[in-house]
Amino acid sequence: MKIKSTISVFLLTLTVGFTACNTDETSPQNGESSILATNTTSDLTAKEGNCDDVPGWASQNGGTTGGGTAEETVVTDYAQLKAALQNTAVKVIKVSGTITIPAITGGRLSFKDQTGKTLYGESGAKLVSTDQTKSNSGIMNISRCKNIIIRNLIFEGPGAYDTDGWDNAVLDDCQNVWIDHCEFRDGVDGNLDFKNKSDFITVSYTKFQYLKAPRAGGPGGSNDHRFSNLIGSSDTQTTDRGKLSITFARCWWGNGCKQRLPRVRFGKVDIVNSYFNCEGNDVCVAAGFEANIRIEESVFENVNTPIDLSTTFTAVSSINNAFHNTTGNIEGKNTAFTPPYTMLTLKNAEVKADITSKAGATFNGNICGSF
Repeated sequence: MKIKSTISVFLLTLTVGFTACNTDETSPQNGESSILATNTTSDLTAKEGNCDDVPGWASQNGGTTGGGTAEETVVTDYAQLKAALQNTAVKVIKVSGTITIPAITGGRLSFKDQTGKTLYGESGAKLVSTDQTKSNSGIMNISRCKNIIIRNLIFEGPGAYDTDGWDNAVLDDCQNVWIDHCEFRDGVDGNLDFKNKSDFITVSYTKFQYLKAPRAGGPGGSNDHRFSNLIGSSDTQTTDRGKLSITFARCWWGNGCKQRLPRVRFGKVDIVNSYFNCEGNDVCVAAGFEANIRIEESVFENVNTPIDLSTTFTAVSSINNAFHNTTGNIEGKNTAFTPPYTMLTLKNAEVKADITSKAGATFNGNICGSF
């Protein structure tokens, strides 16, 4: 179908408040010009093979290097992985094959109080949980960690079930974390959440999806809890103010995702060059309490409510995004923050092909860079 472009401020004002069926549209919004909005520059790095540069928020606050070039520890089973995560002397962990989290009390992996560590997978490496209970669900709880890289891993849960259980992974009071070329799917409560003053985080070329049918009848009340990514655990968690600075760069919210793509409280969240094609969803990006969000050069295709605005958000800037066969709101409101970094940014017409070929655990190992 033909792409319509906003060519003047007058035409832009005619579209404000439009919430019916949006066929194909591409437009700079919130009164911002495409030149002002872009954070693109031609000299940027963070490219594949470059270990010296990190995209997005993880580049700030001293940067994110993980375990660097330290000697690798290879793990092939649960016991080895648990020991390596808990050993502060181990700085680089290589996961080989599929590791299943035991469905027992204390089975969920605890990765805590660590600084300067890399966890990555060889081609096809996978961490799997089969437990849907409140106490034992989830794969990994990452807490009070700094300068961490997680790369090229698949996190696979047993399917969504609203039992007030655990996510596939959660970052709790962590700073400077780079999650790159991973896949999070079929989490019980969510796929990947961020809470409790976590800050300076980049998630790049990562895929979120649900391949398993949701389980109904959970005590939490939702019969379909395929809610992928929650940023900020509560409106009352005011210690998150000024924190939760997170970049999603070239990420893919795909099959089965219903809500929270992501849902944001408090944070300064930069969503750039990302692809949303979770047909049958309820809401994509949700701006919650004091949320400050930039959505730039991204593509929304066959989805409902690309942008959901609460009554208590701070700002959402929607800049040069493409909306193909969508319904519901596509407009931002107010002017979001300006990132303190620059990134190599694609035009929205290039996004779908790039992400569908590269997002997820598509590397052969610990390959530096991403773009």
